[in-house]
Amino acid sequence: MNALTRIGNYAARRLDVMFPGFFPGAKHDHNRDFGFPPDLTFDLLYRMYCRNSVAAAGVDKTALKTWQDEPFLLEQERDGSETARKETPLEREIRLAAKRLRLWSKLATADRMSMVGRYAGVILRLGDGEAFDQPVGRVPGGLEGLKGVEPVWEGQLKVGEYDQDATSETYGEPRWYQFDESAIGDTKARRQLRIHPDRVLIWSEDGTINGRSILEPGYNDLMTMEKVSGAGGEGFWKNAKSSPVLQVDKEAQIGLMAQAMGVTPEELADKMNAQVADWQKGFDQLLMLQGMEAKTLSVTLPSPEHFFGVALQSFAASISMPVKILVGMQTGERASQEDAAEWAQTCMGRRANVAHPAIMELVARLVRFGILPEKDWFIDQADLTEASMAEKIDRASKMADTNAKMQASGEWIFTPEEIRAAVGYEPLSEAEKLRDTASEEDVAAATTPPANEDPAAE
Repeated sequence: MNALTRIGNYAARRLDVMFPGFFPGAKHDHNRDFGFPPDLTFDLLYRMYCRNSVAAAGVDKTALKTWQDEPFLLEQERDGSETARKETPLEREIRLAAKRLRLWSKLATADRMSMVGRYAGVILRLGDGEAFDQPVGRVPGGLEGLKGVEPVWEGQLKVGEYDQDATSETYGEPRWYQFDESAIGDTKARRQLRIHPDRVLIWSEDGTINGRSILEPGYNDLMTMEKVSGAGGEGFWKNAKSSPVLQVDKEAQIGLMAQAMGVTPEELADKMNAQVADWQKGFDQLLMLQGMEAKTLSVTLPSPEHFFGVALQSFAASISMPVKILVGMQTGERASQEDAAEWAQTCMGRRANVAHPAIMELVARLVRFGILPEKDWFIDQADLTEASMAEKIDRASKMADTNAKMQASGEWIFTPEEIRAAVGYEPLSEAEKLRDTASEEDVAAATTPPANEDPAAE
């Protein structure tokens, strides 16, 4: 770069400062102007999740609501959560295996990890006797062949190599992954593995490593909240600290002050600093001032609540979560019920589009390995938008009252089956409908011994 170019660049920078907004591209880089990072890496997102309470609440509450109830893996589609039908032997075996492996809780952890980064990984530990970098064929032992699952962060699982063969069925997909356990946190573990894609389940919104963190759209709002809360805390601390400002009178005799403190005039300033510091710490109860006046500089700050609230609402909107759900505010019963209903619908949509497809991908993988038999598998999970049992009973009671009011006309508005369905029960079978109910006389006759069989008489 020659001298003329440097002079031109310097002049352009000066003109940008003198006339902001006039020249093209000036004062329009909001990331630079407001101190936001231009690119978001996993390290930044992970650090924000670990250190920002609002970010952690947004991720954790979403995962907890999505996995509020454990799912069931069923051989045939039905409502398996509140019915009288018994589970099949295979379904029971799957339920016990999932409990033994803590499968659902670990998949919920993977779901939470995937919301922090672009994706998360679920490493499958299989009993096929092969190394992690080898493809998976048939795994013997049925459900016993699945030894465990391990959720890992995006920062721990990276693509080692992509398939570059344009004629391959897996063109553009990872050929193997590199797992580094020590890449996240302060763990001292040193496990580093090459893992074949057959042994890794990628958990993300689209099942690939090209997902998006839910913290990304509202990351700037999270930084704004940190700035506002940090500035408010710093201002309060400075006001509470109340560092004195010493104003020296024009007639003060510096030499006499130094002599009284036992120092030279050149050391007077350091001595005063030390005395003020000790006085603030509470060690000295007396602040010697001769020819000086102590004043305090107070910082008047506006209430940070309004500025914090704007960023909070913006972040809540970015993750489709009501503010009252995010921070736990309850301003009224009606408002909180509406927010809860909307939040339940949001999480039901997330189940259908993220969680359940990932579970079915795992099921398909286990079927291919021979761990599960080939069937038309279904996932059943309690409906988050479903009414509570008290609300169901109240609904059934109103249905029965409606039938009672219509009794004179001889018509039924609701059948017994519909009333039972309103509380989540299946219709009674024909045998249950025809069962006899013993009267009080029948019970007394069956439980009272005859008079001639009195043991005392014998």
